[in-house]
Amino acid sequence: MREIRAVVFDMDGLMLDTEPIYKRAWQAASAELGHDLEDGFYAQFVGRPNDDCERLLLERFGAAFPLDRFRARWRELWDADAAANGIRTKPGLLELLALLETLKLPFAIATSSEAAETEFCLLAAGLDGRFPVRVTRDQITHGKPAPDIFLEAARRLQTDPAQCVALEDSEAGILSASRAGMVTLLIPDGAPPSATASSTAFRVLPSLADVPAVLLKLVSRQADSEKTNGASQPIQRRNGS
Repeated sequence: MREIRAVVFDMDGLMLDTEPIYKRAWQAASAELGHDLEDGFYAQFVGRPNDDCERLLLERFGAAFPLDRFRARWRELWDADAAANGIRTKPGLLELLALLETLKLPFAIATSSEAAETEFCLLAAGLDGRFPVRVTRDQITHGKPAPDIFLEAARRLQTDPAQCVALEDSEAGILSASRAGMVTLLIPDGAPPSATASSTAFRVLPSLADVPAVLLKLVSRQADSEKTNGASQPIQRRNGS
């Protein structure tokens, strides 16, 4: 059993319904430049930082692909879409944040988006100020699925990664959090999770609304262990969850 002291959230597709906006913008920008970014290929981008996605684009379409024009155009399309339609939070998010605040469990964001994008998204979703601890792609060396971003989130939370619960929606994200040593909860965004993601996650849940029950069970077990061992004795931890 692990002692749970903090929670780390992914952002896009997990907290915010931004993945459809990214998909529309990237596919439309690619089509304008004469390239078909079909759904199956786009699925490889989910959860990965932009530099990884751009590398995949160049591998698929060749070095002549106009990357600078693509970057500028998808950003224009993304901003226009978000401004016109807003950014929705995923069901259960606000209730989960309220629970964490009640339990006095600190929480953070670990996102593959860069700082400016993250600020824009949180502001558009009405969440600005709810996440004082944020780690973004431009603040670490290696993006997901490397563990860097979750390790940095734990460091800023002043918490051992093994004492953090990580919430993710993608394979790249769940691998990243698992490699950091966190307890991983996978909440897939639309498409069924891959076999790798499912086998890596501690639990696979239908939505954020299902997280409180799992989290409360983990915290309850922790409290029971503290009572059994005595308040003055450290909790005995062993490998696994």
